[in-house]
Amino acid sequence: MVLDYLVSALVTLLVVVDPIGMTPTFLAVTAGLPRRARRQIAVRACFIAAAILVGTALIGNWLLDKLAISLPAFSIAGGLLLFVVASEMVLGVRIERQSKEAEDAIEEHVRNVAAFPLAIPLMAGPGAITATLLLAGRAMGQPLLLSLLGAAVAVVLAACLAAFLIAARIARWLGTTGNVVLSRLLGVLLTALAVQFVIDGVRAVLRG
Repeated sequence: MVLDYLVSALVTLLVVVDPIGMTPTFLAVTAGLPRRARRQIAVRACFIAAAILVGTALIGNWLLDKLAISLPAFSIAGGLLLFVVASEMVLGVRIERQSKEAEDAIEEHVRNVAAFPLAIPLMAGPGAITATLLLAGRAMGQPLLLSLLGAAVAVVLAACLAAFLIAARIARWLGTTGNVVLSRLLGVLLTALAVQFVIDGVRAVLRG
């Protein structure tokens, strides 16, 4: 049972989070940033997502019940916020990097991008949170199974980190023009994903 649970948790989270599929998005939202900033974003985003998913496993159901927040509402909110970021990518809204104030802006940008949209709602989004809640429910409060769930989260997010670090090499290979084109293209795809989050949330509300 223990091995079955671990395999189930790993496969479920790998499919839902999709570390390889996250790589183009990471490239898009970090386009134009220096290598050090990309690495900081990758590490910070993975830690934030890990904290969210582990916290979800431990107190997720209790917290949502106390705040009277449904998963469809979370999905709609995440979709709307993600739409704003995606539209900025499509329109080419960038921070200037030619002064001390620009360096401060980069540091703030690193913190912001790592938390949103990478950690939330892409890595630890409605799908991953729902999957984690269901897996935690299957654990039925058993410390061993909850520990295995935490380990599965760590493995999946370590895979995300590895994918992000490889993405930096891909960005250098693409060059400035390639990164700009990729950012616009993936911005459109990210916009569609944001709309899909909203649609899924509305459907769930209507079914309920």
